[in-house]
Amino acid sequence: FDYLRSESMLIKPKKNYTKTTNSKHWLRKYPNLIKETKIVRPEQYFVSDITYVKSRERTHYLSLVTDAFSRKIMGYHLSNDMSAENVVKALTMAIKNRVTSEPMIHHSDRGLQYCSAIYQNKLAEKGIKSSMTDGYDCYQNALAERINGILKHEFLIYKCNTGKELEKLIKQSINIYNNLRPHLSLNMKTPNFIHNKKPLKLASKV
Repeated sequence: FDYLRSESMLIKPKKNYTKTTNSKHWLRKYPNLIKETKIVRPEQYFVSDITYVKSRERTHYLSLVTDAFSRKIMGYHLSNDMSAENVVKALTMAIKNRVTSEPMIHHSDRGLQYCSAIYQNKLAEKGIKSSMTDGYDCYQNALAERINGILKHEFLIYKCNTGKELEKLIKQSINIYNNLRPHLSLNMKTPNFIHNKKPLKLASKV
């Protein structure tokens, strides 16, 4: 990486100018349940976040739900707005893709979508506890932010012409991320490999 940097060959991260979190609302916020939690198994808790992705048509919004243990993206949905109805579709996919029935926590920021009745009702329906950051503190949802960064800066580096093209690119990118991209924090294994194997002793890096 030092050599690549010296040759100006590293991908430069784009600055985020689009706000995707509105935590100033009257809806109920939930306490942070994962502050002292040690991750020991897949589907112990999911982390969720929303990020923006642009095509030449417009700005789109990508909702992601990731397993904290394996770093596997369990659910996603691309939409043209950040409505709770669209964001909950990523959660629905993630729940459908579960391979265990163990108790689970869902962690997110305190955004309006995650506090909404439709989102919280979906969690309650599946017996999933809700956990949120203490105020607007991105470091308390660092893993979700990290996954956003990997997708946007390693895979979605070219602007698509249309939302349909972008949707296909995201599907391909997530498949590659889950099945082919090794993680240093997973002892250079892929998310899908870790998700479907017995727990391993992993590095502590995000």
